[in-house]
Amino acid sequence: MMAVAALVAIGAPAGAAADPGAELGQAVHEFFDIGRSAVPRAECGPGSLPETGLQGDVPASDRDSGRSTTGYRCNMSMIGGYTGRGAGITSTGFEHCAYVGSFFPGTLLSEHPGVQVIDASDPANPRLTATLTEPAMLAGTWETLKVNTTRKLLVGTGVPLGLGAGYLSVYDISDCAHPRLLNPGAGTNPVMPLPITTHEGGFSPDGRTYWASGLVPGFLSAIDLTDPAHPRVIWQGLTGIEAHGFGVSADGNRLYISAMGGFTVLDVSAVQRRDPNPQVPHLGRSFWTDGWATQHSIPVTYEGVAHLFTVDEGGSGGVKLIDVSDDAAPRIVAKVKLEVNLPEHIDSAIGSAMGNSLFSYDPHYCTADRPANPTALACGWVSSGIRVFDVRDPGAVHEIAYFNPPARTGQNLEIWNSPHALASIIGVPAMSAPAALRSMADGLFDPAQVLSARAGRVAFGDLSADWCMSPPEWRGNQLYVTCSDNGFMVLQLDNGVYTPPADQQSTVGS
Repeated sequence: MMAVAALVAIGAPAGAAADPGAELGQAVHEFFDIGRSAVPRAECGPGSLPETGLQGDVPASDRDSGRSTTGYRCNMSMIGGYTGRGAGITSTGFEHCAYVGSFFPGTLLSEHPGVQVIDASDPANPRLTATLTEPAMLAGTWETLKVNTTRKLLVGTGVPLGLGAGYLSVYDISDCAHPRLLNPGAGTNPVMPLPITTHEGGFSPDGRTYWASGLVPGFLSAIDLTDPAHPRVIWQGLTGIEAHGFGVSADGNRLYISAMGGFTVLDVSAVQRRDPNPQVPHLGRSFWTDGWATQHSIPVTYEGVAHLFTVDEGGSGGVKLIDVSDDAAPRIVAKVKLEVNLPEHIDSAIGSAMGNSLFSYDPHYCTADRPANPTALACGWVSSGIRVFDVRDPGAVHEIAYFNPPARTGQNLEIWNSPHALASIIGVPAMSAPAALRSMADGLFDPAQVLSARAGRVAFGDLSADWCMSPPEWRGNQLYVTCSDNGFMVLQLDNGVYTPPADQQSTVGS
């Protein structure tokens, strides 16, 4: 609470003041003419165990029969993993190591509380090498645990209940299996909090700035890490009524921060230059109703033209590919949706997802395989598992592989660090409500389809499908992934469906 008081005292710079109402009319870009169909299904080769229903769905019959406990796979297999007590919302990695996010308060009940460090140099036998237990790591890292490969830094903030304040830890990961704390003072010492609020966070590409977004009421903080032993806030402001995840351009001068349904483009070049009293003007806003709770954006280029892969974690908006060469006039290029996300299937999707808690079949975090002319995009698609798409031709995106891990049905009390296990006290897929309303408005919603055998599961869910929310990370033909219930896994792309580019570089956006 000291950090919140400090924010009030500092105030928001005039350059960050927002008046969303004044621009709303011209800022809504619905893009309804694009994305009315699902991307083509992957053609599953030898060794696959394909889905039994709609693309992306875990049917009610599979959940109730136990079929979902064997999982689904297509051109992708699991080499090894480390389950532990499950994984927090997002995790990250560097070289042959993974850093498994923590979730409060469940992490405190584990034999290894805090962020778990996994050495996957032997992919078939990943092993725990360290546990990070500073205040930020024990408080739950939510969507803030990020790595900057240029400077070999790991940063996470403490987010106990959706919104955190004050605590941030910086680690040197030159020896990736044994991170070394760099800031024992401000941000880590319990009596020396930083004046920040947090929900999400991420680096500028050069690693000198860590951006922390505080969800509501839209606080955004820039933390200087030029000297990582002494992190300091160099700018703060309001971006609107809500600030979620974001993406930062390759030069560090543009920040695309997510709103409820859309994003705002901020000119952060003054912060990047370290100008005294930097101003951060808004350059453009884009809103939509096809999807909501926009999670994050991945700045990429196609033939030198700036684009974003932008992810909606609710409302079946899928992943949008947007041309942002004009900050004020974005142009939709493609939407990536699965069959289960289409308006005509929202009713049956809700029917199958009942009893599996708030989230159902939406993407959460994606990763491109390189920032310029990406060839593939890998996404954690919550209950649909890990999905991989060929994105070489933006006009012909298609799925090439998926891996939906075995459900850990009924094992809630064994995976204390899983947000899914904790959230399953609520059984209704509430994040699908906006999509259901749109489907109803279009006359495509059949209430009878909701009334599956699982319709009565409004509380105390059974974990009949995992939640894969973390960004997959590219390692050649392998992906490092974490899912809430199954923890850390190393997956292998099979059957020649993917050829890693020579300049492969996992690109999350922040």
